[in-house]
Amino acid sequence: MFIAILLLLVAGIAYTGWHFWCILPAAPVWKWVFVAFYLLSFLSTFVHYGLGDRLNIRLSAFTYWLGTSWVIFFLYALLLFLALDLGRLFHLVPAAFLRNSLAGTCSVFGLVVALLVYGGIHYHHKYREVIEIETDKPLEKPLTVVLASDLHVGYHNRKAELSRWVGLINAEKPDLVLFAGDILDGALRPARVWRYDEEFRRIAAPVYSCLGNHEYIASASSAVSFYSDAGIGLLRDSSVCVGGVRVIGRDDRSNRARKPLAELVGGASGAAFTILLDHQPYNLEEAEACGIDFQFSGHTHHGQIWPGNWLTDMLFEKAFGHHRRGGTRYYISSGLGIWGGKFRIGTRSEYVVLKLSSNGNRR
Repeated sequence: MFIAILLLLVAGIAYTGWHFWCILPAAPVWKWVFVAFYLLSFLSTFVHYGLGDRLNIRLSAFTYWLGTSWVIFFLYALLLFLALDLGRLFHLVPAAFLRNSLAGTCSVFGLVVALLVYGGIHYHHKYREVIEIETDKPLEKPLTVVLASDLHVGYHNRKAELSRWVGLINAEKPDLVLFAGDILDGALRPARVWRYDEEFRRIAAPVYSCLGNHEYIASASSAVSFYSDAGIGLLRDSSVCVGGVRVIGRDDRSNRARKPLAELVGGASGAAFTILLDHQPYNLEEAEACGIDFQFSGHTHHGQIWPGNWLTDMLFEKAFGHHRRGGTRYYISSGLGIWGGKFRIGTRSEYVVLKLSSNGNRR
């Protein structure tokens, strides 16, 4: 499978590289300069993941930005050239438009760059999703719970951005803050060097989280240590009660030895309103079978950019948004942050505000 994906990637790079060579209205030397930069941008991803923690931290951040942004540029260039070739096949696009063409070059680069500019602006806008739930189960008082997933703080989502997110969270005056994993992007170094823990400690409410797959990529044991320094209560196949609400956090499915949900719930599933944090939204029927009231998950990013959302919609029972099975409600978040290039096209970055009340008493 990996070899097949690698071969497809190489074929795509060769295809787009050849089209750029043909379409650029420039002397061969400048075409070689562009192709070399195009390939180096692609290789910077491998440089980052191969040498990232051994490079100067700012150089590592640059290779991360360049390589992951190149992936998005490459995807849309590939789709556009495929569309143009289809147009040429059906005599809708003149062949001259794709050869030494200033109009073709401006059109291709203009459209792809415009998409990336839009995607960057759209990513930085954080949507506020409000969910109101009234339960018959007893609560000490009406609760405001802020939930978020997939912050992916690291080399790209840095301290200043995290500070803005903490400001959004505190503005809700929450009674409780819950994260559904992937707080870290996959490398602990920037979080330690740039002291991201200081920003998490500014959250003016109790904070709990489960682990995500990227915490395992970063090293679960190191992530646990960071969570402690950041004042985040880690729920790793464990639970806590806050304000009459029971919050259960599952270990990520990266840990094949994690406990079954039924064992975590025990016999008390109906006694208190129960929120389940499970990073990856697989096997949603388990929460329904165990009498969970509300499950919050992330992981999918809803594909991050179109047409990735089409793919996640095929892979998951529910890849984004509200869902219901029996008496269990679900929300699958597309994430507050993002992995890789900071673009959202056809998806959104968001956080969730849960207004939870009992017997009709709402805040």
